[in-house]
Amino acid sequence: MRPSKANKRTPTETSGEGGYVARNSKQPSRHRRRLTPKEVEDFQQRLLDKRRDLIGDVRCLHDEAMNSGGGGGNGSNSMPIHMAERGSDTWEQAFTLRLSEAQASILRDIDAALQRIQDGAYGICEATGERIAKARLRAIPWTRYSIEYARKCEGGLA
Repeated sequence: MRPSKANKRTPTETSGEGGYVARNSKQPSRHRRRLTPKEVEDFQQRLLDKRRDLIGDVRCLHDEAMNSGGGGGNGSNSMPIHMAERGSDTWEQAFTLRLSEAQASILRDIDAALQRIQDGAYGICEATGERIAKARLRAIPWTRYSIEYARKCEGGLA
């Protein structure tokens, strides 16, 4: 008995026994389509641009938070400071540091995405191994997961 075309084995698709996998023609085409070299180059440039912007933002936010002093001032002003002002300054400093940390986290995600480009794994969901939709990559080029998996995680199902 000959295998049907839907289950034809090809050497160009790797995985499984002997480097072959069954090609399933019913699989959604968006999962089979690879990013072109031009698309990868475009995503890489977007990631590098965002990385450059974030580095500047993180530095500015961190410097701003450190220079605000958290309510004590820098000692150059001899005027007494009201307790409410100190509280506001401390809250603002903490908020600025949290914002800086969030941007630093995105920066780490961008660096990981750039490494995935170098490794040839960019655009592949780290959890499922399926391709990440190009629309999702355009929205969040540093994403590690497909939208389906991200939704599953947000719903507490993962």
